[in-house]
Amino acid sequence: MNPPDARDAQFDRAHLTEISASGNSLRAELRELWAYRDLLVLLIQRDVSIRYKQSAVGIGWAVLQPLLTTLIFTVVFGKFAKLPSEGYPYALYTMCAMVPWTFFTRALGGASTSIVTSSSMITKVYFPRLVLPISKTVSGLVDFAVAFGMLILLLLAYRVTPSLGLLLLPLFVLLALATALGIGLWLTALNVKYRDIGLLVPFLTQIWMYASPIAYSSQIVPAKWLWLYNLNPIAGVVEGFRWALLGKAAPALGPMALSCTMVVLLLVSGFWYFRRTEREFADNI
Repeated sequence: MNPPDARDAQFDRAHLTEISASGNSLRAELRELWAYRDLLVLLIQRDVSIRYKQSAVGIGWAVLQPLLTTLIFTVVFGKFAKLPSEGYPYALYTMCAMVPWTFFTRALGGASTSIVTSSSMITKVYFPRLVLPISKTVSGLVDFAVAFGMLILLLLAYRVTPSLGLLLLPLFVLLALATALGIGLWLTALNVKYRDIGLLVPFLTQIWMYASPIAYSSQIVPAKWLWLYNLNPIAGVVEGFRWALLGKAAPALGPMALSCTMVVLLLVSGFWYFRRTEREFADNI
């Protein structure tokens, strides 16, 4: 019969469990996200329900914000400033930009604060931290769908028939979503250490709106600044929406390629920085 010490050592070797990280590769991260897909769906459902819980207007806010902003822009920039709208009704021209822009700003705002607002979850249980900014970004698609339905009604009211580019519209929605997620990954990781980021995001989006062709046409941008202007991914999104819905000239391939390149860089660098700092989230929160 083995002595007690020998039996204990043999038991420890047989029941040793090692817990380690799954790896830093993109494949490992995607595999882990897929394993937690149920949590992702649950968080998306929670975000949508909380947003309109005990709200008098409910999901109507998804329509009111772009609609009222379009009305103000139509009066100020369309009637008073008389900014050109390439021959299209100014209200419709602006609304085609406001719908994707509103989706982008809500997705960016939610993603940029996703870690801080979920501090109780992060400090108590393990799950892929990427689930939080992704859920905040994707949940905005519900508001977008409602606002887009109202935009279709507006197109019918103005008797404007969308072009065949409408089939490519999901690609521009994906471009806006990827832009919000890429920047949101940077901002939410920085927000854990520097809470000023939460105050910076509304100011950033306000400035960004006037740097994008929301209330005006990109045709008024001076030629010498077009290279800088085309670095803005949202400019490509707005031009794509106007092309698909209004039938205006298709966006130039060069500027669209530049916008897509910027989105890829933002997404890859945001993923890298998020993964680099996520080990410190629980300690800093």
